Amino acid sequence: MAVIGAGVVGCALARRFTLDGARVVVLEKAEEVLDGASKANSAILHTGFDAPVGTLEADCIRAGHAEYREIRERMGLPLLECGALVVAWTAEEAARLPALMDAARANGVDDVAPLTAAETRTLEPRLGAGVAGAFRVPGESLIDPWSAAHAYLAQALINGAELRYGAEVLGGRFEGSWSLATAAGTVAARLVVNAAGLYGDIVEERLTGASTFQIRPRKGQFVVYDKTAAALADHILLPVPGERTKGIVVCRTVWGNLLVGPTAEEQDDRATAALDGATLEMLRQRAEAILPALAGHEVTAVYAGLRPATEEKGYRVRADAARGYIAVGGIRSTGLSAALGLATHVRGLWDEPLRPLADPLWPEMPNLAETAPRDWERPGNGGIVCHCERVTRREVEAALTGPLPARTFAGLKRRTRVTMGRCQGFACGAELAEITAGRLAHPMLPDAATRKGGDD
Repeated sequence: MAVIGAGVVGCALARRFTLDGARVVVLEKAEEVLDGASKANSAILHTGFDAPVGTLEADCIRAGHAEYREIRERMGLPLLECGALVVAWTAEEAARLPALMDAARANGVDDVAPLTAAETRTLEPRLGAGVAGAFRVPGESLIDPWSAAHAYLAQALINGAELRYGAEVLGGRFEGSWSLATAAGTVAARLVVNAAGLYGDIVEERLTGASTFQIRPRKGQFVVYDKTAAALADHILLPVPGERTKGIVVCRTVWGNLLVGPTAEEQDDRATAALDGATLEMLRQRAEAILPALAGHEVTAVYAGLRPATEEKGYRVRADAARGYIAVGGIRSTGLSAALGLATHVRGLWDEPLRPLADPLWPEMPNLAETAPRDWERPGNGGIVCHCERVTRREVEAALTGPLPARTFAGLKRRTRVTMGRCQGFACGAELAEITAGRLAHPMLPDAATRKGGDD
């Protein structure tokens, strides 16, 4: 079977089908995995407390949350169990909290607890003026979104799956099985799963003649404060959600920063998520209204990403059993949390009998989180290359090898966090260029590591 797209959902799909005994090929049009919507998100493992009740999205988030917690220690994946506060800042927002808690309980998240304004301030004493109440969601957590997806795909690869880069799907013909025309050659498959994210509707039209959904890219911009700011918030600070978006979040990261975002801006461009100074300033002002002490802290990075929203709010998953085709579209900001659950759901849509692997191999990912010991603390690491993020030469070398080696500088950043700290690569760019010479699809440009941005 063929999985189109190597974002977090495609990686989880490849893992699930491989473990269940399918022969899997992953087709990625870019030169690196996680190069589309999955390269930029808020890195939260959601419980699904605020998902639309009774939806596939709610079911998949719940299942994905549970499976991540089940497998993460075996794969070396971090988890910062900080919990979240949904904070009301007006009397009108406070009046909506009971209904939101009822919806959370309907979604199986029954440990939510209401808080008065005073109780909220006891938990988060640095909140700004105007808190009207809140409720706590203990199960909301923080993870490394890239190591998770890399782990899913690495497990598929070490257990027999194949990954093809530069393999944009240009068309296909179904005659009992699929013959896919790709930029990297023809691929035969009995089942095709379209997880092409921002290009999912285009892929579906190329394969079936028409698409049942339309991608409407939604841009989210983020501001990342320096590591000194992380001590200002213990919880993920969530707003009362709106009709269209979860709103602007303030939270720590597992790497020790403090993150603010995302915005929700509709656009037609599927490829470019441009930063806007006025919007970034708005994010800063909103963050500093929530946590006034942030005004004294520096911004380390800013970045933007695109989410594959559609003309409808829900996930757009459908199976055409007669043609061996499954579409997995419209997987928006909750895709990171839902990926493992989605993979299990999609596997259930294909009734092909398979023999699950009896004793699959399990990869263990290098730890980049500040919540556990790092490689710089261990002997024989070759020295620290990136001092801002304390990345060692051994970590960089390891990221350039193995079953899923970095192929681009952006891919190396996602695997190691080099150049993603305070100096943005000013101090380590030359050494990284030397280490990576001849090992990336494109050599590092002289200024490649010094552009302001989290993952460009």
